[in-house]
Amino acid sequence: MSDTADVIVIGGGIVGACCAWQLASQGLSLVVLDAGFPAATASGMGHLLILDDNPAELSITGYSLQRWRELSHQLPAGAAWKQNGTLWMAASDEEMAVAEKKAAILQQQGIPCRLLSGQQMTEAEPLIRKGLTGGLEISSDGILYAPVVADWMLNHPGIRRVTAEVTTIEEPQVICRDGRRFSAPHILLANGVQAPALLPEIPVVPKKGHLLITDRYPGIARRTLVELGYVTSAHNASGPSTACNIQPRPTGQLLIGSTRQFDTTDPQVESWMLSKMLRRACEYAPALRQLNAVRAWTGFRAASPDGLPLIGRHPRRPGLWLAVGHEGLGVTTATATADLLTAALLNTPTPLSGDDFLPDRFLVHGETYATAIH
Repeated sequence: MSDTADVIVIGGGIVGACCAWQLASQGLSLVVLDAGFPAATASGMGHLLILDDNPAELSITGYSLQRWRELSHQLPAGAAWKQNGTLWMAASDEEMAVAEKKAAILQQQGIPCRLLSGQQMTEAEPLIRKGLTGGLEISSDGILYAPVVADWMLNHPGIRRVTAEVTTIEEPQVICRDGRRFSAPHILLANGVQAPALLPEIPVVPKKGHLLITDRYPGIARRTLVELGYVTSAHNASGPSTACNIQPRPTGQLLIGSTRQFDTTDPQVESWMLSKMLRRACEYAPALRQLNAVRAWTGFRAASPDGLPLIGRHPRRPGLWLAVGHEGLGVTTATATADLLTAALLNTPTPLSGDDFLPDRFLVHGETYATAIH
């Protein structure tokens, strides 16, 4: 005997929660199964940002931020939603050229942004060191605290939350480690780096990241500060990398990142990598050396080969749907992921093109995508 629902969602992080909430809002009954493993939602920065490395990324992040703004008035106070903007920092003429290119692309899309000189950067955010070449401010970016938002979404009356580790998917059933079975005509896999354990053909690998949070220093910064070298670091496929990323939290604390490492699933904080990250951050904000750190931790981003998530129906298993591989953009793009999946599952018009995110690009003709990501 198995419990039944219209849709089973495996994974209760921000992506799974947002999908479940959107489907429940359309009147469907949901069971969300979450094993309680450490996940990206609990360990990430919660930075809502537009990225433009390619047209697909620009489309999904731009749409997602608009949806977050529409939802912001519904979110609980603990969600810590704030449209504080991002300040991209250029330390060289080459990086300033990247900022100018980004500005042109974003302005063409009607996204508010402005180029700043080095002096204007320091005036805008005194935490930043003097002598930078300049930068780019994107005022529509924001922050939120994803664990609270996910919890709020999963409290929808149409959603039943169950703590259970799924070990087998045999549509229309999923089987849990404790022997419980759940049944639904639609099963959504949204459990990040854990997904390949249930579906080995998914080409998703973990990227480890370190974060640190400081004591409270109200007013020390207003915008999220990111080096333009982050664009290179985020897609660095050859080894460990760091990039300055400083986010002021509503508590007055600073969240400092970020790192990327392949070839490890060890959750321990590595002092050499943490030191490298902090040295990088201090190059842009020397005053950080005077602040007290409260704690550091790690998390794992689920990375796909092309840097874009897999969103949609499995091409060979019609009852199985995927929402995985969001890497560092899971919080940002959870809203678009939910809207795309809901439209596809209910066969209604899609709010934006989802063709670039379909799992078919990796899972076709009974073959799997075997090219190494690193």
